[in-house]
Amino acid sequence: MRLKKRIVQVNNLHLSYHTLDGETKALSDLSFHVSKGEIITIVGPSGCGKSTLLSIISGLLKPSSGKVTIEGIEVTDTRKDVGYMFQNDLLFEWRNILDNVLIGLEVQKKLTSHSKEMVEKLLSTYGLKDFKNHYPNQLSGGMRQRVALIRTLAIEPKSLLLDEPFSALDYQTRLIVADDIYNILKKEKKAAIMITHDISAAMYTYKQTILLHKKIQGHIIIYFP
Repeated sequence: MRLKKRIVQVNNLHLSYHTLDGETKALSDLSFHVSKGEIITIVGPSGCGKSTLLSIISGLLKPSSGKVTIEGIEVTDTRKDVGYMFQNDLLFEWRNILDNVLIGLEVQKKLTSHSKEMVEKLLSTYGLKDFKNHYPNQLSGGMRQRVALIRTLAIEPKSLLLDEPFSALDYQTRLIVADDIYNILKKEKKAAIMITHDISAAMYTYKQTILLHKKIQGHIIIYFP
């Protein structure tokens, strides 16, 4: 059996904050890996270290000890090959859908006729071709999240980090969008890490979940059938 290529490797990650009240442990001895085509969800209540973890993986924050590698290279600074999908879709209301999706390529100075053609193909593949000239306020919440994900995919990242992408949606839409995002990421064969406080969405769609909680020493990895 051919082993999948490991994209993200987290090894013995610790992070502590020092305040006037003493030391606070944000993360304690966290280890896991994400291979090509795999999606892992990080579940836990507010303040358990979920967003801190994404900040370390993206290079925005340095751990107290331990390390993160992406394709074998240690993360020591921000990287252009890591896609980050934020809690809010952050679409520019004055730009149409196509121009919103292209913005990452513009910022990275990678906008070419080839990359624009690739974006057009992504919009077509995921049901947004007929909406490319629409504006964000003309789309539903679920469609806006799909646009945000395609914008992240457009820069062709090696890995994707998704920060609470369902939090602004109602419960029913949340489940639909969770399924939608799962299918897109699997089709694109991306290594992805998604954080959420909604364990029901994780159980409904995703197969491997890491549970973080202040009362747990370390973490628990849960596999859903």
